[in-house]
Amino acid sequence: MKVHKIKHIVLVASGKGGVGKSMVATNLAVSLAREGYKTGLLDADLYGPSLPLIMGLENERLYASKDGDKEVYEPLVSYDVKVMSLGFMMKPEDAVIWRGPMAASALTSLIENTNWGDLDYLIVDTPPGTGDIAITLAQKLPQSKALVVITPQKIALADGRKAAAMFANSGMNIPLLGIVENMSYFTPLNHPNEKYLLFGKGGGAQLAKEMDVPLLVELPMVTDVCELADNGKTIFASTSGIMVEAFQLLALAVDERCRAVDSRQQINYSEFKPMMS
Repeated sequence: MKVHKIKHIVLVASGKGGVGKSMVATNLAVSLAREGYKTGLLDADLYGPSLPLIMGLENERLYASKDGDKEVYEPLVSYDVKVMSLGFMMKPEDAVIWRGPMAASALTSLIENTNWGDLDYLIVDTPPGTGDIAITLAQKLPQSKALVVITPQKIALADGRKAAAMFANSGMNIPLLGIVENMSYFTPLNHPNEKYLLFGKGGGAQLAKEMDVPLLVELPMVTDVCELADNGKTIFASTSGIMVEAFQLLALAVDERCRAVDSRQQINYSEFKPMMS
């Protein structure tokens, strides 16, 4: 279906796996929906589609209708978010064994054949790295903006730098909204005022400075977040209010940055104070 009915498309990316990119994409989408925005969530991580599990839709399957010779997919809805994933077309234990062109073709089908309707935001969970899928997204969704998710340590910074540079490349030219630093520190549920820097510090701030974009948020590690995701629940079911507050502010910051990019306004990045720092 036509994506021109979608006001803002945000690619959530990372240079490496394991940094919590899908967690960020999912909870950002839910946070935007809770703010009243019509929101969709596209699982573009074709080789490891995790959004059906995280969104509590693991056992659901798609409904498809015909529009002439073309199949049209109806996205599933969870937490007031329209969700589309290759995972809805396969068993959880199935492996996707595709070369690049096949993956690109499947992603194109998910984008163009999904009945998104009118959306304020489409959040796209991209696969880690800078391969074929990222290139296909840039070609099919040239109006996109991007967020890069990293963790504080140096190796994550190096990989995050590559992801950020990919969007700045003249072949893509996708505006970078900002940096999200995940796992900035660990906070025990019973001791919410304590912070333990398990992975060092400063990676997000350094990358944001290098790319001349804001560090939008520093997300802590909270004990029950992984368990909630495994059970199809978002951070809004957490017993910790820290993550809820962080994602609410991240949603507002993303909205402000998208509007600024669209209007080509200059933003004073010093006004952005990352949460949890």
